[in-house]
Amino acid sequence: MKEDKKKKSYIGKVIYLIILICLIWVLCEIYNKYQVNNFNDFIRTEYKPYTSEFVRDNEVKYGDKNSYKISSKEENDAMFYKEIKVTPNTPYKVTCMVKTEDVKTTKEVSDSGAHISIADTVEKSKSITGTNDWQKLEFIFNSKNRNIVKLGFRLGGYEDNCIGTAWFSDFKIEVGAGNTDTNWNVACFVITNTKVNINNKEISLSMSDDEISLMRQNMSRFKSSCEELSNRKMSVTYDFIKIDEPLTTLSYDEENGYHADAKDVKKLIDIYLQKENYDHIFVCIKLGDNTHPNDIPVYDWIGLGGMDYLGIGFSNIRLPNSNKSYTYRYDARVNTFPEEVFIHEFLHSLERISKEYGYDRPNLHDYAKYGYKDEKLIGLKKWYQDYMNSEIKTNSGNIGLNKEIYSLKPNNQENFKFTYTLNKFNEPQNIIEEIKAIITKAINNLSMYNVGNTL
Repeated sequence: MKEDKKKKSYIGKVIYLIILICLIWVLCEIYNKYQVNNFNDFIRTEYKPYTSEFVRDNEVKYGDKNSYKISSKEENDAMFYKEIKVTPNTPYKVTCMVKTEDVKTTKEVSDSGAHISIADTVEKSKSITGTNDWQKLEFIFNSKNRNIVKLGFRLGGYEDNCIGTAWFSDFKIEVGAGNTDTNWNVACFVITNTKVNINNKEISLSMSDDEISLMRQNMSRFKSSCEELSNRKMSVTYDFIKIDEPLTTLSYDEENGYHADAKDVKKLIDIYLQKENYDHIFVCIKLGDNTHPNDIPVYDWIGLGGMDYLGIGFSNIRLPNSNKSYTYRYDARVNTFPEEVFIHEFLHSLERISKEYGYDRPNLHDYAKYGYKDEKLIGLKKWYQDYMNSEIKTNSGNIGLNKEIYSLKPNNQENFKFTYTLNKFNEPQNIIEEIKAIITKAINNLSMYNVGNTL
């Protein structure tokens, strides 16, 4: 009898041990599954649903924590993002480590890839394509008039899709300090050669020394006019940078025809942007020549503004097709305001900034609505001056650009000499914190469910 009891006790212990091992194994599997799929309150979204794979990768990672992996075997725009509370009109810097494998864009010329962005906007960091080992990615932005932003880590882009794999890790967000300086540092890139294929025709154009000289003179006039027209509310410093390497691609849209978008020139100008913090960019190009049989189709513009590149205002300045044009040439009998197109396109950037920060302002093109005319010799100079000083008269008072606009320049590294880090991306550091996070998430989900049933 005693031996039977011992035998049963032994068998019971073995069964208990087996059950315990099985239970531990099940819990480990559940935990591993949780680790692979736990995105810590990040929301996953994609342009083509159920196309890309989102996982937490335990094998390819930068630090101790599983990396955040997006893999797209088919072309897609995929992102995971988190809503972050921010203080209005405050600079922020977001950094992470990123690794890529065989990342390719749909379009040959594209600004898509692995990057950091604000969802539902075009605000983004630089993009990484191809196969690259871990590297630091940085995104600087201003909250403007927002209280919440959706910070996203993305494989794809606003205008283009991608295939390939990207791993993101070690997220960090820092708060910087504003800058009330009203001096705008401007880059004028003069791309002297254009060599593009348009409608299966090779077109090669070059600027003359006289044309380059006119651009140089008008940048000097632009500097003086900005200070004069704003009644010294702003000042300008600038670099005049001549680039002989040809522009080889152009963008196209139905409204403007062919033009140089940021993605067309980034390889030519990025080296300069890495060395200097600029607040606005002019890109001067030649797209036609009366002596050339194949001009590039454009639709009635000599300047295009209101664009941006990595948060910096970005404008095209197109040289006229005729070298006899007085568009950029000073002549007391014909044109005393040859820098007008530079002023106009720069003001489009200030107009865009005003809108983004929530300031009311008239549309730059609505001069006739307020009684202004394009006058001989001076063009719209009177309109620009009143626009820049909020002296456009209406029945309800004067309107124009708010004086604060002149200090709302793009943020850069100068805004982050003294910073503090927010804990918006902190992850659980151990199993106890993991369990607490799971319980908290379950309680929150249950609360949301109950609220939804009550409504």
